[in-house]
Amino acid sequence: MTEQTDRKLIATGIVGTVIAALCCFTPVLVVLLGAVGLSAWLGWLDYVLFPALAFFVALTVHAVWRRLNTRMDG
Repeated sequence: MTEQTDRKLIATGIVGTVIAALCCFTPVLVVLLGAVGLSAWLGWLDYVLFPALAFFVALTVHAVWRRLNTRMDG
């Protein structure tokens, strides 16, 4: 893979991690869903946000690991 692909993976992982962390640890989604009238979904929020956070953290770690390995090999 190219360095540009690695940069895109890292950027996607970091942005996804920040968004998922904001939604997990702050009341951002509670306020937004309440304002829109979808507050019934709040009970299911943890089933989606915590796996999403874990996925984006793993994606970031994987992309950084790949980038470091390609620099050491080449």
